[in-house]
Amino acid sequence: MQIRIVIAASILGAGFIASHAMASEAPAASPAAATPAAVVMPQTGDQAATIAALTQENALLQEKLKALQSCSITSTDLAARNSKRLKEITADVRAQRQSMADFESYVKWMSGHVAGYSKYIQAGSVAARFARVLPIPYAGQASLFTKFVSDAAVSLGATSVSINKYLGTSQQFLNRADALDPNKPNYNQEVSDLVRFADQDLLKGMGDVQERLATTSQLSTSSLSFLESLNHYVGTTDEYWNKTKALLKSDDKAEKSFLAESTAALRNKAQVFNTKLQFFDTTVKKTSPQIKALVAYDDLVRSMEPKLAKAK
Repeated sequence: MQIRIVIAASILGAGFIASHAMASEAPAASPAAATPAAVVMPQTGDQAATIAALTQENALLQEKLKALQSCSITSTDLAARNSKRLKEITADVRAQRQSMADFESYVKWMSGHVAGYSKYIQAGSVAARFARVLPIPYAGQASLFTKFVSDAAVSLGATSVSINKYLGTSQQFLNRADALDPNKPNYNQEVSDLVRFADQDLLKGMGDVQERLATTSQLSTSSLSFLESLNHYVGTTDEYWNKTKALLKSDDKAEKSFLAESTAALRNKAQVFNTKLQFFDTTVKKTSPQIKALVAYDDLVRSMEPKLAKAK
């Protein structure tokens, strides 16, 4: 459309120049109809200046037209650009996949950990009837924290499912990106399809994992808060143990040791987990707009090759 406008402008400019040139070559009027020389001369000078300006403008338009013709972009050029960007995104996806194994390991550990300290919550609900000062859970809230353990188990299970699903989706993306070959006859179609897959499947899975991991981080914080509070309390009094021996069914020293070790382990593992989660969040924030930009370019490719939009 822009090229047509430029050509039209060039033709109009040339026509305008020709009309003024013809006017300047027309025979002079009869002496009776002639106007004084002082009036005619300025008009002739203006015409010459106008013709010169239009000639220069026409030359510039011709140069612009040549420049547009020499730098025209094809759908294959855009597909090649998108293919390059897709291969760059694979680096971040591979880095994410390396963290997935650590996330999965932590989620499994947390699942066992939550089940392990649930007995302290149950015992605490009994002890809360006697102890006037007791950390989480305390009288009136024990049932809420018992529900917390149940909800945490469900949430951690959903996180594990989300991680495994993303591992499959991201591996499919990597395989397809690595297989892109500009020498294939359906190259443009494969690039376009992969851009749509990245936007509709890869980003969705990435966002779901990010949300699930954030919830796991919150569970870790809540769990650590409970264990640290309880560990501090039992370190200053034997009241908790005296009231819960029948429920815990273990000697005080073993329980205290397990509680202290469990608290320290959760603190250390949570720090490592949160560090990796921050890195994952960074890659998501980087990758998401990159994929959205690819979709914009792919829309342009599909407008140039409508058959791509009709294909799968």
